[in-house]
Amino acid sequence: MTTRERLLAILSRKPVDRMPVDLWYTEEIGKDLRDYTGTSTDLEMFKVLGLDKIVWVFMPYKSETGEKTGSQVGAGAEAAVSRTAWGVPLKGIQSGKAHYEEFGEAPMLGYESPADVEKYPWWPDPDRFDYEGAVAQAREAHGDFYVIGPWVSFFEIYCQMRGIEQAMMDLVLYPDLVNAVLDKIEQIQTEMMKRFFTLGGKYLDLVFISDDLGTQSSLLMSPDMWRQFLEPRMKRWCDLIHSYGLKVFFHTDGAAEPLIGPLIDCGIDVLNPIQHVCPGMDPAELKKKYGHRVIFHGGVDNQNVLPFGTPDEVRAEVKMLMNTLGAGREGFICASCHNVQAGTPVENILAMIEAAKTAG
Repeated sequence: MTTRERLLAILSRKPVDRMPVDLWYTEEIGKDLRDYTGTSTDLEMFKVLGLDKIVWVFMPYKSETGEKTGSQVGAGAEAAVSRTAWGVPLKGIQSGKAHYEEFGEAPMLGYESPADVEKYPWWPDPDRFDYEGAVAQAREAHGDFYVIGPWVSFFEIYCQMRGIEQAMMDLVLYPDLVNAVLDKIEQIQTEMMKRFFTLGGKYLDLVFISDDLGTQSSLLMSPDMWRQFLEPRMKRWCDLIHSYGLKVFFHTDGAAEPLIGPLIDCGIDVLNPIQHVCPGMDPAELKKKYGHRVIFHGGVDNQNVLPFGTPDEVRAEVKMLMNTLGAGREGFICASCHNVQAGTPVENILAMIEAAKTAG
């Protein structure tokens, strides 16, 4: 089977020649793997490693001043920029071998009234997204790989614009403001998606919705709050994405089990990353409860096992996941639980890939 054939089969719950294996990674790890494989591009590296890569296609954005950035942090920025497409200031952080962007002061922090929302000066203009550039990226990857894009969010963007502490208080103190801001966030990205899908939908397979709902130990918000503010919006986006013949890939870190069923009811097709070290996220139990309704993606612990374990411990981790999330040789795409971080040994990454590819 080719990568495309294998991923199509696993997503359609049809037999596969072997279980698929994907990889999320930071740019530092990308360089390590390109160096190891002697390749100059990521697409070449994926082929050499035999990855069943779901290739990211981000949506570039150009501000009125000509700055090019992504619609999310790390999503397609072509150069160092001062703000995201949503007007959130950024600052570069170097931590050991890793470089990343951190959010500065929330630009909407002082807002209290829904009437203020229209006055916000940095709402993205749907005309400024680089649709042709994103379509070109998708077209290049589509022949050999599965393609995912764009990256859209609801509450993650809200938290960036208001600050995480204020955003959590807003759910109780300023519900009208929350709805007004989320309405704009939804409206802008819905228009962007419609244009992108119309132009390049034939080169896409999955759409990435990221809205982290779990912490390391519990939900970020109560199920009632999620139902009030996010469930109807999720349902609308899932319906929109499905109307173009695409599947919904949903990302939430942490202990998110109480919302997995409701998310599936909204229409998600793939759930990532299955952070099984968190309470309620036991792989065997998740497979038993939800495995007939959703495809699992991820699972390999990258907080401890992948960066700090031995290759044999990585292989054992993959075997456990294949016997639980991948039980019956269906419904699971093995991958790192999130981006593999700078400094992770290449031999551990190779052990993960080979263990997944040779799993019975």
